Amino acid sequence: MMSGAVINRVQLAAAHDGDAELVVTLRFENGGESLVPLDEHAVRVLMESCGADDPDELVGKGWGLVRDALEASSNRFMNSNSNAQ
Repeated sequence: MMSGAVINRVQLAAAHDGDAELVVTLRFENGGESLVPLDEHAVRVLMESCGADDPDELVGKGWGLVRDALEASSNRFMNSNSNAQ
């Protein structure tokens, strides 16, 4: 069975390349937390899938939406690489 982790906190941060990213804190049922950095593309996908206009509106949303946003962000590189060949 999957955990019921939810977004507990969001904050802006600087990525290693200096670009802005959003760091979401996932809180698990057992009280544990994980920080997940999201690039601009993943943030856009997450905000859209949650119907959020402001990052603070992401608080309380399930971790599955974060996973899906990360997957969408990653897939855009796979798709661009396969088109380049």
